[in-house]
Amino acid sequence: MVTLVTGGTGFVGANIVRDLARNGHRVVSFDINGPDRLLQEFMGESAPAVTFVRGDIVDRASVERLGQEHQIEKIVHAAVYTVNREDLETERSRDVIAINLEGTANLLELARTQRVSRFVYVSSGAVYGRALPGDQTLNEETPPAPENLYGITKFASEMITRRYGELHGISTVSVRLSTPYGPMERVTGHRAVMSVFYDWTGRAVRGESITAEDMDQGRDYTYVADIADGIRTVLDAPSLGHGLYNITTGIWVTYQEILDGVMELSPATQVVTPPAGPADAGTYSRGPLSGH
Repeated sequence: MVTLVTGGTGFVGANIVRDLARNGHRVVSFDINGPDRLLQEFMGESAPAVTFVRGDIVDRASVERLGQEHQIEKIVHAAVYTVNREDLETERSRDVIAINLEGTANLLELARTQRVSRFVYVSSGAVYGRALPGDQTLNEETPPAPENLYGITKFASEMITRRYGELHGISTVSVRLSTPYGPMERVTGHRAVMSVFYDWTGRAVRGESITAEDMDQGRDYTYVADIADGIRTVLDAPSLGHGLYNITTGIWVTYQEILDGVMELSPATQVVTPPAGPADAGTYSRGPLSGH
């Protein structure tokens, strides 16, 4: 029996795959991209427990084929099209909806036909929108207020996942992730904006200047390996007390604090502060998440 992970070659997905493989799971990674050299190195000794399959979650036949070729016991649905810039959201609106909603429906139908023991939908703190300043926490009871197609499709997929489970007797759960950082964040074509960790540390290593603005904004960043551990905990729990969990450190960190850390390690890096301009729709503060 195997655990299927969609989006398994992406940033968060790769960490989920490796964590599961390290902890006794045989994993099938299903992603539109195949494993690159960096991912193969990242898997390390876990590689023999992982099978990489290329395919599109929007292609129903490809998803159905997974059930024909593998005995799937559990599913972690992490594949997503992340768009948090308004220009790209406008340009790729149909793709966001197709991948994030139709893809979820296809995976839930696979869960039904395979009679899986657990289906985990990987959602996002984006469902809360710009809710609350950084000194207040957001828990699972906080009313969702998504502001873009990414957050809207995430919240819709949570509800679809819950209802599908009720209708078909599937143990389903959604997990909302706070902003991840850590290894395997890289350009894959399915993330429109990289994190400030990726951007600023990369620039420092390359000897490039850092553009610093909106420094009082922040997020509750969570190390991606801790996120993977939390997802495995929910996946493998014999029973669940809730159908929704936030996975987070609960600690709010400003961009200024991140920049201070980068400059401590690379003091020669030049920092450029641009003149104030229109706010970037993809950059905003959100209060830290808390959990059950």
